[in-house]
Amino acid sequence: MKALVFSEFPETAAQMVTYLRKLGEADAATLSSKADALKEYGAGKVYALNGQMQSDNVSAFLAETYKSGGYDYIFVASTILGREVAGAVSQSLDVDITSEIVEFQPGQGNVHTKRNFLGGKTVLEEESESRVFTFAPGIVDAEKAGSASEVASVELKPSAVTVASVEEKQTSGVNLEKAKIIVSIGRGVGKKENIAQVEPLVKAVNGELAGSRPVCLDYQWLSDERQVGISGKKVRPNVYIAVGISGQIQHIAGMRGSKIVVALNKDKTAPIFDESDYGIVGDLFQIVPKLVQALGA
Repeated sequence: MKALVFSEFPETAAQMVTYLRKLGEADAATLSSKADALKEYGAGKVYALNGQMQSDNVSAFLAETYKSGGYDYIFVASTILGREVAGAVSQSLDVDITSEIVEFQPGQGNVHTKRNFLGGKTVLEEESESRVFTFAPGIVDAEKAGSASEVASVELKPSAVTVASVEEKQTSGVNLEKAKIIVSIGRGVGKKENIAQVEPLVKAVNGELAGSRPVCLDYQWLSDERQVGISGKKVRPNVYIAVGISGQIQHIAGMRGSKIVVALNKDKTAPIFDESDYGIVGDLFQIVPKLVQALGA
């Protein structure tokens, strides 16, 4: 098997290469300024893409390289740009596409994949003739391979899209995908001002604060970069502490990869307990201070 990988983010490309190199060969493409960050992860070759990346010129590069390089499959990170690129490549090559996969296994002709379905409520196993795939972020932890890849500089063709201006979005710089410990809050905290009562726990565990969709998007108690869920960040921390989160399937889909899940909720029938390794039923405003005290903070 020979795979061609693309992501504008080297950390996501490194995850895909780590996963795929155990199944065969994998080459990867990313923005030229970030190519050096990718060359330690086992790709046979890293394509350093120069120029203004848009879905049309990136997809053209992938389609041409796929045909000339003898690749079997194309894997694209499921980002905003990546999803556009994957669709364009699929159409250009006239091949099938399977999106948001979490597992991949090549076969004799057909491939076997798994992906979350119905908002993450089920896992769909499929056999198909697809040749283009989008990989959900955080499929595995990126692992260095011990040797540096060859880096090939590539000039992208001019895009038909002209960028008139770029306005940077103000962010706090949080990166939930890399967090080892996450304390995530839901509507159970009651109001924005009560978040201050949970923050000592975040500090005590040296974690990152996150939230459910209602907290981040509906009520805007936290910024959208802190949202965990199918429409937010998909995280895989060592420990995920859910405080006042009921556990709707849209949220579960974003944190299901967590190694250990601890849930705090006053409703003993809350769905979050079905996904938890440890559960505490009770008033979070009484439980959180006791946890902080027990942690010696």
